[in-house]
Amino acid sequence: MTSAISVENVSFAYSNQPVLRDVSMSIEEGEFLGLVGPNGSGKTTLLEIMLGLRSPDSGHVELFDTPVEEFTEGTRLGYVSQHSTDADSMMPVTVREVVEMGRYPHAGLRRLSSDDHAIIDEAIAKVGMEPFADRRISNLSGGQRQRAYIARALASEADLLALDEPTVGVDADVVEQFYDLLTELNEDGITIVLIEHDINTVSEYADTMACLDGELYEHCETGPFLESGALEQAFSSARAVSSRQVAGGD
Repeated sequence: MTSAISVENVSFAYSNQPVLRDVSMSIEEGEFLGLVGPNGSGKTTLLEIMLGLRSPDSGHVELFDTPVEEFTEGTRLGYVSQHSTDADSMMPVTVREVVEMGRYPHAGLRRLSSDDHAIIDEAIAKVGMEPFADRRISNLSGGQRQRAYIARALASEADLLALDEPTVGVDADVVEQFYDLLTELNEDGITIVLIEHDINTVSEYADTMACLDGELYEHCETGPFLESGALEQAFSSARAVSSRQVAGGD
């Protein structure tokens, strides 16, 4: 199997506060990874380092067998951050216009072609947003906006989809539909890296899971992961650190 992401001995700190300590892991192409851990465990920081959005203090990262600092095929990456819906919720753009943004890197200075528009239409249909294609993003629910951003990634023909807690603020009755969509995309060959706070839900869909709390506790197939004790170890460690900070007046 070819690695979509390879992380070797990555460490990172904000000022003098260590966040990641000697993290190593490999995410294979076609993997659906659920990345979990306590609040403040470094999950978002690690994901940003994986995508080349942040540089590690030490260690090495590769995207599709290319050093991340040399990786130039940005269209292969789709990223939906924690704050995507907040940042764009007031923009006067429609779903179709958001999805069109995924084709701009391919089009360059030329106008979007009929082929581009066909890809855009297909991406919108894939996520079930055809009835809302001409509706403004600001008038959609959180779950509908997330679908629009995933369609934008599909329009860019991304091979890797990274999502950071995409179901925060999404109505519970559409979460299952959202995960069914991710499963379908993964079955189509897209690698998915998903940060999720709802461990019970993500464990039903992800084929592998990883637990992080500064250091990597475990990364393996979901069944063995749930039996490994990594969750108990990471979350009990986080509670212990929190207790010491409270006792110390921090």
